[in-house]
Amino acid sequence: MLKDEEDAFGHEMYDFYQGKEVWEIIERDDGYIDVSLGAKRYFSEFEEWYDIEKEAMYYVEGKVLDIGCGAGRHSLYLQKNNFDVLGIDNSPLAIKVCKLRGLKKAEILSLHEIETDLGKFDTILMLGNNFALTGNPQNAQKILKTFLEITSDKGRIIAEFLDPYGTDNKDHLEYHKLNKKRGRMGGQAIIRVRYRKYISPWFDFLLLSRDELRELLKNTRWKIEKLIEKNKQDPSYIAIIKKIK
Repeated sequence: MLKDEEDAFGHEMYDFYQGKEVWEIIERDDGYIDVSLGAKRYFSEFEEWYDIEKEAMYYVEGKVLDIGCGAGRHSLYLQKNNFDVLGIDNSPLAIKVCKLRGLKKAEILSLHEIETDLGKFDTILMLGNNFALTGNPQNAQKILKTFLEITSDKGRIIAEFLDPYGTDNKDHLEYHKLNKKRGRMGGQAIIRVRYRKYISPWFDFLLLSRDELRELLKNTRWKIEKLIEKNKQDPSYIAIIKKIK
């Protein structure tokens, strides 16, 4: 569990929920600084979602685990539509916001802390680019094995990705080269979140191209069933990943 002074994301969510003006800074280990799209997106209603997110909802089935649920926008939408959904996040304040907003099942839990006693699920939801929280290829393989154990025979993962190579930003292209020199994948970023005086710990954030995702899934008993994308050139895409029996 994050300490209060580390819960930058949670403080941002809680302040926005209380009607305050907020912002979020993403810092990368090469010194690159960026401002996120803002807290409003984490509270958006279905009508405001991107089209690929809306389409992804048609593939949700059965009991749902929403990993990195944030302020609960996906979980609350599914709950409203009579799905049995559990939202988890490593941010205590984000989970508090989820409960204040009416999410019935919400727990403070990191992706890396998931164990078989959490229950069985039919759908694992990792929207908002949350598959990147696996951190690196080795952790991703371990987590995919855990997903096999906590999903039913018809289990599927619905995950959003950002292709790191779909950019002409010079700083990003140089970072890809730096990563490869360090023996890392090009899109394996080391980042932390800052909000006011709150600073998260540094963590690995794994951005994958479509081909890298296919390679990662080899020999895992998971396969891509469908890609939802605006077009082939857009870096954002959602993968519907099906369990192989």
